Amino acid sequence: MVSRAVLWDMDGTLIDSEELHWLSWRDTMADEGISITRDQFMSSFGQRNDSIIPLWLGTAATPERIRKIEAAKEDRFRRHVRETGVLLLPGVLEWVNRLKGRAWLQAVASSAPRANVDTVLQAIGFADLFQGIVAAEDVRRGKPDPEVFLLAASRLGLPPECCIVVEDAAAGLESARRAGMRSIGVGRSARQLTADIVVSSLDLLEQDPFEKLLPGKLRA
Repeated sequence: MVSRAVLWDMDGTLIDSEELHWLSWRDTMADEGISITRDQFMSSFGQRNDSIIPLWLGTAATPERIRKIEAAKEDRFRRHVRETGVLLLPGVLEWVNRLKGRAWLQAVASSAPRANVDTVLQAIGFADLFQGIVAAEDVRRGKPDPEVFLLAASRLGLPPECCIVVEDAAAGLESARRAGMRSIGVGRSARQLTADIVVSSLDLLEQDPFEKLLPGKLRA
């Protein structure tokens, strides 16, 4: 059997981090004298910070100010995770362990900073479960560019056709499509997602969706 892999997005896919990110963005932007709405936040969820912040700053978006706001927001987010914890989304623990038991390789491919990924994986007890991690600092172009998933596959030593992406955001699923990978879309907005399999929650997946997407044709 040729090795196969699942590439996991983190925020909104592995963990329910929406509220922690919202509080962090709201309070950080308030410190800058800028009020953002929940709708503004939701429309940006899953994107890179260097794409989000200029939208809210407009002509005041200097590189220095962007870096300052990004650092303050992510520090605030990590404090929330350490102080209050963060919840795994339904079905995540079962599928991560099941895939591990079936010898699938697994990696995190996230738009979040590496410090966030490390903090979250420690908090949820997943620090030793993944064979690869790709974070914001590792790529030049964020989702929907395919770079994040192609790099994750490369770090696992696999071609794109041997990888399945699990994502909650349209931009991430477009990234998977451009990378030439199969995909599972998950989340409350599942009806609006385009993927090979779409489900509102991972605990509702059928018995063998990963085997279905990458079947016996991969056998040597």
